[in-house]
Amino acid sequence: MRWKDIGDVDCSIARTLSVIGDRWTMLVLRDAFLGVRRFEDFQNDLGVSRHLLADRLGTLVEHGILERRPYSERPLRHEYRLTAKGLDLYPVIISIAGWGDRWMAGEDGPPLTLRHQSCGEIIAPALTCPCCGERIDPRQMTPVGRAVSP
Repeated sequence: MRWKDIGDVDCSIARTLSVIGDRWTMLVLRDAFLGVRRFEDFQNDLGVSRHLLADRLGTLVEHGILERRPYSERPLRHEYRLTAKGLDLYPVIISIAGWGDRWMAGEDGPPLTLRHQSCGEIIAPALTCPCCGERIDPRQMTPVGRAVSP
């Protein structure tokens, strides 16, 4: 199977990766969650070519993860805002960051921490069961449904 066909596989992970599985796309999403909205700001932060950035932003807009909104009429300029679909990717980005903080941070530790605005505490978000509140442990999960391999 070719990578360009991965979105046709009957698997939620494969379909998701067909949209956000590129390293530049994940960094665009990271920046969007950090408040970056304008093309030039994405480009300055990422150091990526205009063509590549335009392609990744276009894909995220096409799939309803970002929306393009005008912020200036003269000259006409747009910014990119996370949609509800995009905001639902926050746990994905935070999980990847948490893994990186634990296994890739180096001696200086994580480059960024998160403060929960409601209580003011610095936290490391964790997946928990919505029913009992227990932290999710992959050894305690049982897949239900069909297993698919690409």
